[in-house]
Amino acid sequence: MRPLAAPAAPAGPAAPAGPAAPAGPAWAQERAQERAQERVPARRDPAPSRLAYRMHRLWLTPAFRRLLKYGLPLMLAAGIGYAYLGQAENREALRDRIAQLRRSVAERPEFMVRLMAIDGASDSVAQDIREIVPVDFPVSSFDLDLPGMKRRIAELDAVQGVDIAVRAGGVLQVRIRERVPAAVWRVGRDLELLDAEGHRVAVIDSRLERPDLPLLGGLGAEAAVPEALALLQAAAPVRARIRGLVRMGERRWDLVLDRGQRILLPEDNALEALRRVMALNEARDLLARDITAVDMRNPRRPTLRLGPVATDELHQRKRPQTGAEKG
Repeated sequence: MRPLAAPAAPAGPAAPAGPAAPAGPAWAQERAQERAQERVPARRDPAPSRLAYRMHRLWLTPAFRRLLKYGLPLMLAAGIGYAYLGQAENREALRDRIAQLRRSVAERPEFMVRLMAIDGASDSVAQDIREIVPVDFPVSSFDLDLPGMKRRIAELDAVQGVDIAVRAGGVLQVRIRERVPAAVWRVGRDLELLDAEGHRVAVIDSRLERPDLPLLGGLGAEAAVPEALALLQAAAPVRARIRGLVRMGERRWDLVLDRGQRILLPEDNALEALRRVMALNEARDLLARDITAVDMRNPRRPTLRLGPVATDELHQRKRPQTGAEKG
């Protein structure tokens, strides 16, 4: 049998827990404390640096953000393009490529123009248009200078307005508004047709080509065509006797009738003066008498210029009165 162990001596009261007794010299303790502090990381300052603050504020600027978003890519693309186009062979190749691409599109059938149609023009004007706008059909619509063609057509005397466009089906449509002749203007030996505004319409060789139009004469007549037409309308009661209107001194009109008669109109208010003469002719049959001229240049003092027969008759009437007075 195993012998019983002797009971352990009772333990005394436990000593109170406390800080460990310093072991070793003082310098060793200080060294241990420094190492402990080095193992603890230092707290970081949460405030941003000055550079980070300025960059953050700069990024919030709209102009800077647009510069980075649009300006930087554009400058990069421009730099690449400049480097590529800086070589002559690259530029020539690019031009050839663009010309080839344009030609391939321009020569497609839907862009080809095959004929020209002219509406609203007489045969002579249409022929003039085809002469001044020579186009070799078929031609691409991209090769047509429509503004230049319209400008050249509008320069024709007989053309008042023009519209030009390429119509579906490959037709170059030209719409013309011709000037309507309103009078024949004789200047020297030349005869010209004028419209109601005084624009030249055409040149004719003979008065017989347009006997239906009134005849105007004298320098400056083309600048007063509207007034001349108004005078001719006022002289409608003697229309069958009218031979024409002559511009005198580029200031006033003379209405020329048959039998060598003239109505001399004033520079101002010519229409009113002519109406007075027409009223007097209707009341007294003035223009049927032996009168060579009715001078209305001074409206306050109209003057009649008698013909040879009327002058002799007037002298004969005065002679008996003169003889009676002498007797």
